[in-house]
Amino acid sequence: MLLTEGYIVFKMKLMQVEKRNFITVEKCALEQGFSFFGVADITSCRKNFNIDPKTAARYSRGISLGKKLLNSVLETIKDQPNALYFHHYRQVNFFLDRGAFLVASFIQDLGYNALPIAASQIIDWEKQIAHVSHKKVAQLAGLGWIGRNNLLVNSESGSRFRLVTVLTDMPLEYGEPLPFSCKDCTKCVSVCPAGAIKEDPNNFDHRACFEKLKEFRKRGLVGQYICGVCVRECSGFNRLS
Repeated sequence: MLLTEGYIVFKMKLMQVEKRNFITVEKCALEQGFSFFGVADITSCRKNFNIDPKTAARYSRGISLGKKLLNSVLETIKDQPNALYFHHYRQVNFFLDRGAFLVASFIQDLGYNALPIAASQIIDWEKQIAHVSHKKVAQLAGLGWIGRNNLLVNSESGSRFRLVTVLTDMPLEYGEPLPFSCKDCTKCVSVCPAGAIKEDPNNFDHRACFEKLKEFRKRGLVGQYICGVCVRECSGFNRLS
């Protein structure tokens, strides 16, 4: 009985610490200009990270940070990416990487370890694989769900944002994953220039998507494998007509 009471007291104190830490780090992130902040328990998925397993095992929390894209830029996209979006994409990635570094540095100054994962450092373009799936961490943190477009969808902002992740061993309160909630919205399906997006999100055609990205780059439209058409179309459920 005493052991049980002691464990309950321990858990309550730990939860208080996690809550306090969450508020502290969230404040830091929002002051850096991030639009979204969430924390995920990554103990169940870190084995899938494309980093050294011993390194991954050091971290139990994934901090998901997001920055909204400018609607004015996205709405210049028609059926293919353009130079305005390409420049915006790079600038947002720069913001995300710098912000993740500052948040990680803040956590380190508090006595914990933190590893920022670059926003757009792809290690396998054909499979669209990075060191860590930013969208998976964000989903686990409760910031949104994986939509038909194979991107994270937030109920307010749709897919009009980009993500970055900071791994840490800092005790932090974490969110709960959200289920697929696109319901009967299929706007992204009809506009996808590659035909890669299907009504069943499990049937997303990675190969078709990548081939179209290669085509855009080969034609000189952009200097990276990016598109943006489905991002433009997914503007949030509060904007759906």
